[in-house]
Amino acid sequence: MKIATALLSLAATATVSLPTSGAQIWQQSPEDAAAMERGRYLVETAAACGVCHTTRGADGRMLPGMELAGGRIIVDRGFRAVVPNITPDPETGIGRWSDADIAAAIRDGRRPDGTLIGPPMPLGVYRGLSDHDLVAVVAYLRAVPPVRHALTERSTYPFALTPLGPPVVGVPDPPEEDPVARGAYLAGPVAHCMDCHTPPLPGERRDWSRIGAGGVPFEGPWGSAVARNITSSKEYGIKDWTDDQIIRALTQGISADGHRLAPPMSGRASIWAQLTERDKHDLVAYLRSLPPQESDLASRR
Repeated sequence: MKIATALLSLAATATVSLPTSGAQIWQQSPEDAAAMERGRYLVETAAACGVCHTTRGADGRMLPGMELAGGRIIVDRGFRAVVPNITPDPETGIGRWSDADIAAAIRDGRRPDGTLIGPPMPLGVYRGLSDHDLVAVVAYLRAVPPVRHALTERSTYPFALTPLGPPVVGVPDPPEEDPVARGAYLAGPVAHCMDCHTPPLPGERRDWSRIGAGGVPFEGPWGSAVARNITSSKEYGIKDWTDDQIIRALTQGISADGHRLAPPMSGRASIWAQLTERDKHDLVAYLRSLPPQESDLASRR
């Protein structure tokens, strides 16, 4: 099925029909092949899904051949999340989910059995993922190699999970000619930068009135770190950083003053180094547009 038809189906009935194996990719039209490549870029690079969803060894390193197979346990801010297998394995992954099921999990935070997905899945921003990109992600997840990896433990939370709202449909792509809007889309629904760099509220919600002010704490083998202020504040933010310094922080994990950024930011640098040049500069344009938030909620890491 052509991507345009799939999009109409998604918007109208929340169902899509896309290739179910990598072998089918080369049988698609150029339009469909472009959507598959867009899905690969989103999953592997911009959204960096594998950072959470790829299985890790005892040393914390990602295991080869276990891409997106789940099993990582994230203990943070009072919750214990067991990251699921999102490969198309029919027994232990999402191979039996419909396209609409996968789309609903990503954008609405709901599994096929009706249960809700919790943090650290950044559902508050994923609701803004465009229809085109949602279809591309679903197509790519259908095409990755299935990995049999059963998980027996379930995530637990010290608060009740609640729906974020009614199902989302009809989300357009950002304006092609507007770098700030494209950067906002990248920093929000795609790479979810703002989910980490916006002050937290109870129940893992975010205080969007202070977007970019930082304040989300992270704990791990490295110790603890707090997401910094990335607004245009001169005193607390990144107003005095050059464009190259912002891009270096993103792609090399090095701050404007030369010190190494703490995880999880530094751990994603090698992935975000693969962003297109346009995406890097769009992101800078958006960060420059953020109103200054005059607060230091972080350790400036």
